[in-house]
Amino acid sequence: MPIPTMDTSPLRIFALNPKLTDNEKHLITRACEFAQKAHQGQLRKSGEPYYNHVFATGLNLAELHMDAETISAGVMHDVLEDTPVTEEEMRAEFGDTIVSLVQGVTKLGTLRYSGTERHVESLRKFFVAMADDIRVVVIKLCDRLHNIQTLQYVDPEKQKRIALETLEIHARLADRLGMGRLKAQLEDYAFPYVYPEEYKKTVELFDSFRPISDEQLERVVGKLKDELSIFDVQIERIDSRVKHLYSLWQKLRRNKMDESRIYDVVALRIIVPTIGDCYQAVGVIHGLYRPLPGRFKDYIAVPKPNGYRSLHTTIFTGDGTTLEIQIRTKEMHQEAEYGIASHLSYKEVGKNVSKDVIEKKTGWTKDLLEWQKDVEQHKEFLTNLKSDFFQNRVFIFTPHGDVIDLPEGSTPIDFAYAVHSDIGNHTAGAKINGKLASLDTKLQNRDIVEIDVRDTAEPKRKWLDMARTTLAKRKIRQHIREHGGFLDKFLTR
Repeated sequence: MPIPTMDTSPLRIFALNPKLTDNEKHLITRACEFAQKAHQGQLRKSGEPYYNHVFATGLNLAELHMDAETISAGVMHDVLEDTPVTEEEMRAEFGDTIVSLVQGVTKLGTLRYSGTERHVESLRKFFVAMADDIRVVVIKLCDRLHNIQTLQYVDPEKQKRIALETLEIHARLADRLGMGRLKAQLEDYAFPYVYPEEYKKTVELFDSFRPISDEQLERVVGKLKDELSIFDVQIERIDSRVKHLYSLWQKLRRNKMDESRIYDVVALRIIVPTIGDCYQAVGVIHGLYRPLPGRFKDYIAVPKPNGYRSLHTTIFTGDGTTLEIQIRTKEMHQEAEYGIASHLSYKEVGKNVSKDVIEKKTGWTKDLLEWQKDVEQHKEFLTNLKSDFFQNRVFIFTPHGDVIDLPEGSTPIDFAYAVHSDIGNHTAGAKINGKLASLDTKLQNRDIVEIDVRDTAEPKRKWLDMARTTLAKRKIRQHIREHGGFLDKFLTR
């Protein structure tokens, strides 16, 4: 296999960040020179200079429009761990902030996805880092992206482990942080190593299954532009996107590989100036094309758990095909692509976005740290992590319209404890969409749940089998230990 070559000029980073100031460019250039000198003579398994990898990490950060300090830390993220350079030397050159970021990445170390104690401790460090400074995790994800892009040079026995770790941890983290583009890249590069046969089948299906031709797409775009113009809806741009392979495979699997039930292999994105324009555009589109029943989704009024906002509708195009259309503002599109990174960029920190906004979008990391303190078994920690935080989510409404975000498969018991511990501990019954329902009913997306609370009600041991979330199970066990009889105490240990 030929040794890969790479242009490592800082100009490539600058091209991705056109608004960098001269001082910021100078900082990044010094970081590149510092890292290149520190890694001199070190090679990767591919035979290329090790510096190529850390420079690629910096490029990935620049593509996310991260600030100059974060990009510089990304370029130097392995210097303290893999070279003789000391913290004092780096601090003298670059100051406390960059050293702190590099230290944060170094402390994360390398995850070992094997269910071992070392792996669990590595994950805990990950979440501590997320709670302390989310930029450390963004650097780590960009580091992982280049590692998964060059996985062909790793020993075959390690490839599947690294790819599986990427799918189940890194891609899920990117998703929870709203970083749609990075999540899709991590998934698509890992896909063929974890599920090689499924990957081949999906590629074959993708190549043969395109529900709408380029010519049909152009006709729809032309009609949309004309109609939206008539109604004075401003359009910043209209573009199309093709569904990523791993996402397509997941959707096919959920629909028992029935390709006729997949409506969003190709989708149009309409970017408009304001939220009002989004809703007006949907009205115009539905007046021009007949919408598919049940396919309109308002993620502006009710955003996804990771902050994603957009309007989605699927239309009949009139020539035997269907097409998904997504309508959003430019700000929404930036958030959909870059997630938390769009609030950390040098253009916004300290100006348009406060720390409160960032903390709100990463608040779930503190919840994760809180419940993992009570987890004694490493296997249980990993299982709960994947089920509570990285699985598909559902939106459940309170009668007052508040949204409770829960993992798929949750029940009214989980809902009650998610609202408040006292409500959970005194749950006597539940109504779902106005109808009485048993407490073990699996909640569906956008259900409205009302909990019947009574002072005389208290948790039962059988609730442990009904509950889906770690929070609910922990609260049930705690209440039974404190208030239950001897047998219940014994059974819930």
